[in-house]
Amino acid sequence: MGVAESVAKANQAAVAVASVPREAKSSSPKAPEPKNRRLISKNGKIVLGAIALAVMASAGALIWYWLQPEPIGPGFASGNGRLEGTEINVSPKFAGRLAQVFVNEGDFVKQGQVVAQMDTATLLAQRDQAQADLRQAANVIAIDESLVVARQADRTAAQAVVDQHKAASTAAQGQLERSRTLQKQGWTTEQQFDQDLSLERSSDAAVATALAQVAAADSAIVTAQAQVVGANSAVVAAQAAIAVIQTNIDDSALRSPRDGRVQYRVAQLSEVIAAGGVALTIVDLTDVYMTFFLSDASAGKLEMGAQARLVLDAAPQFVIPATISFVAAVAQFTPKTVETSSERQNLMFRVRARIDPEILRKFITQVKTGLPGTAYVRLDTNQPWPARLETRLPK
Repeated sequence: MGVAESVAKANQAAVAVASVPREAKSSSPKAPEPKNRRLISKNGKIVLGAIALAVMASAGALIWYWLQPEPIGPGFASGNGRLEGTEINVSPKFAGRLAQVFVNEGDFVKQGQVVAQMDTATLLAQRDQAQADLRQAANVIAIDESLVVARQADRTAAQAVVDQHKAASTAAQGQLERSRTLQKQGWTTEQQFDQDLSLERSSDAAVATALAQVAAADSAIVTAQAQVVGANSAVVAAQAAIAVIQTNIDDSALRSPRDGRVQYRVAQLSEVIAAGGVALTIVDLTDVYMTFFLSDASAGKLEMGAQARLVLDAAPQFVIPATISFVAAVAQFTPKTVETSSERQNLMFRVRARIDPEILRKFITQVKTGLPGTAYVRLDTNQPWPARLETRLPK
């Protein structure tokens, strides 16, 4: 007997019992019912309840039968799973206080959109200090450059003194030579010769002293130029510090790394978040897949990149094309989400079917992760897809 016939007979029995005529009510005092009649009435209620339970069980069995997927035949395999998406945590680089949150759970966000803002009061103060250091370093450069000019002027003066003493030394040498010649001829005194000799030696000493002053001036110039280089380095360091602080200020504006939907708002306003702590979790709706399990016989025939079809329980009228993007290398016991306990007792291979990102972008406002469904895979590429598994997408 089929399920439909059982349901029909159960309904007829319930109608027959319900149509039994009731006794008319009398205005006179009601006589006590016989014990047999009370027993029959009680037994009738029990029978009616049993029939109602049978009708409900039959209807449930019929509904379950209708909901079972049609067999897809050889060359194909299937498994149940849920849509999943890549979850991305939006986190600050540095510890700080959460100042603002601009989105709520369920909101769509675009890549680069500011979704939250960390407090930047400390960073702004550090930037002000670094800018002050930069101005001070620039002033030191001006002072050191003027010092270089002054030391170069000192060297010029020292060189002029050297030239002057060299000229005097040359004159003294000439005078000494003349005195020596005149002394040999007896035309000058010994005293005059000694004076000219002393003058020549003094001139030579003056030249040496002037040359030492020139060398000291050169050294002072080198020192002043080194101070300029140091001041320039301080300027570069201050500029680098400002750039680092400004980068940290920019990074304090937490941005969405991809297009997606806000899944969780983990942190609340004024909470202190550690470096790398989670402020928001965003689901990338362009990277959605279904994870399901296949037996070793099916998984062994499945190739990476093979075609798949996804049918969601919430929208069985649509068939979504997908591609096999992952097949586990090691078998495992399947989780409790697998339909039957016999399947959970066997080792299965985890498989992932990924939906084309272009399809997801087209229907991004309708994409919802967590929906259960069935994944169908084609093990034999020579087999055409059944008509009921041909691609059907929303218009």
